[in-house]
Amino acid sequence: MAKSKTAAILKDNLWTNNPIFIQILGICSTLAVTNNLVNTLIMTVGVSLTTAFSSFTLAGIQKLIPRKVRMIVQVVVISFYVILIDIILRAYFPDASKQLGPYVGLIITNCIIMGRAEAFAQANPPGLSFWDGLTSGLGYMAVLLAIAFVRELLGFGSLFGIKVLPESFVPWTIMIMAPSAFFLVAMVMWWAKSVQAGKAQPKASSKPQEAKK
Repeated sequence: MAKSKTAAILKDNLWTNNPIFIQILGICSTLAVTNNLVNTLIMTVGVSLTTAFSSFTLAGIQKLIPRKVRMIVQVVVISFYVILIDIILRAYFPDASKQLGPYVGLIITNCIIMGRAEAFAQANPPGLSFWDGLTSGLGYMAVLLAIAFVRELLGFGSLFGIKVLPESFVPWTIMIMAPSAFFLVAMVMWWAKSVQAGKAQPKASSKPQEAKK
């Protein structure tokens, strides 16, 4: 039972109810950091860990939080983990920390984190809440890394800062600008929803046939 529930949560957060192309959350960071794979990886790892540990903590203390100050407590807990991640980045990855600048601090305002705290952690045990937060972050990470792959490759001719395309390649300037992220996110949303709709259609059409039999 527990394994089936964790598998269902994983599938839901990675595909069925992905925070980017289904829930349309965390779009600001999609536009801000996805022109560089290194920055995108660091940002998404930070969001994933923050979501996981915030959900774990809030689920553990949910019975102690008065309803009137629930949102304030959630923001305080999330802020604690974001500050911790910011300190670690400054200590061990100073270059990446400088490049990301204020975007690390803006993890606090990421709707995915607050959304999982409200929708899941408030009604589930800490272990399951941690898994839900982590897989939500992984769903967010998968989409952003895919977009960053295309943007960095076509915008700079490199991947993770390493030149992979020949010198004759002419970089697409539009790919390092925010509008390209809009177009790529829209394409990912269109593709995902088309695939999901295509899978749902045969199931819907099979029901009348079963009724006739």
